[in-house]
Amino acid sequence: MTSSRTEPLPRVREAGCPVPADGGRERSPERRGRRRHRWDARFSPYAFVAPFFVFFAAFGLFPLLYTGWASLHKVSLHDPTRMEWVGLHNFSRLLEDDFFWNALRNTLTIGVLSTVPQLLMALGLAHLLHYRLRGSTFFRVAMLTPYATSVAAATLVFTMLFGRDYGMINWGLGLLGIEHIDWENGTWTSQLAVSSIVVWRWTGYNALIYLAAMQAVPDDLYESAALDGANRRQQFLHVTIPALRPTILFTVVVSTIGATQLFGEPLLFGGSQTGGGSHQYQTLGLYLYEQGWFDFQLGRASAIAWTMFLLLVVIGLVNWLIARRLNSTGK
Repeated sequence: MTSSRTEPLPRVREAGCPVPADGGRERSPERRGRRRHRWDARFSPYAFVAPFFVFFAAFGLFPLLYTGWASLHKVSLHDPTRMEWVGLHNFSRLLEDDFFWNALRNTLTIGVLSTVPQLLMALGLAHLLHYRLRGSTFFRVAMLTPYATSVAAATLVFTMLFGRDYGMINWGLGLLGIEHIDWENGTWTSQLAVSSIVVWRWTGYNALIYLAAMQAVPDDLYESAALDGANRRQQFLHVTIPALRPTILFTVVVSTIGATQLFGEPLLFGGSQTGGGSHQYQTLGLYLYEQGWFDFQLGRASAIAWTMFLLLVVIGLVNWLIARRLNSTGK
């Protein structure tokens, strides 16, 4: 009986012609080039974004995590490598600290006093620049000038303006028959003075953001509104504002985050980390600075920093919920 299975014939190799290791299919340069191209197309995007993640991990993520770890310990600035585990004591201590609640209240108050007028003025300026105006380029550059000014220079000028005895603002009030105001030592007056610095520095920046958003609104909407008899004021209220809702929400969130982290303006305004003799304009940033670098309690300062971070997370979640609600109602 013979087997029906045929055995494969052995490869015949001629003299002087060795069989290649890949079975006779040599890898041509074109094939290697195509393989390199596939690898380049697959891995190049990751290589391009890798530097950002490396720097973010080194200077953003690691300090954040290390600060959270330090907030669970008792750490002194004199010996920062020596940590004593205290758990959540630093956080529970903040709940009983009147200075912390005072700083939180001041931060919210200054945030409202600076954010609301700032965004309203920015929206009005952007609306004026949106229409044809002589020298509009000059005005756009001029509005961005306060943003380019350093915090130290701006605060120094405003400190002189709000001076009690020789300040220009009190001089102007004196012409109106109003007595001199001690801006720095009053609670509301000092917070108004600090808020005015923030308003002056950031109004033009937000105005340019609004202006860019306005220029993206289709002209057909304004033409349709004009045909329906709407004047400029009605077009602004019923066409521009609804189209700018995502941008307005973005500026509100960014301004709120900036107000929560406010540090340079109140520090330079009074020249002290206490925010005035009665802590009347001490923000969370100043209180963190005082606890860490003057009271040498890095653990408490880390707890304040993480509390501020959690506040910003809450603000971000509120922003996400409001944006989602607006998108759902817009559809």
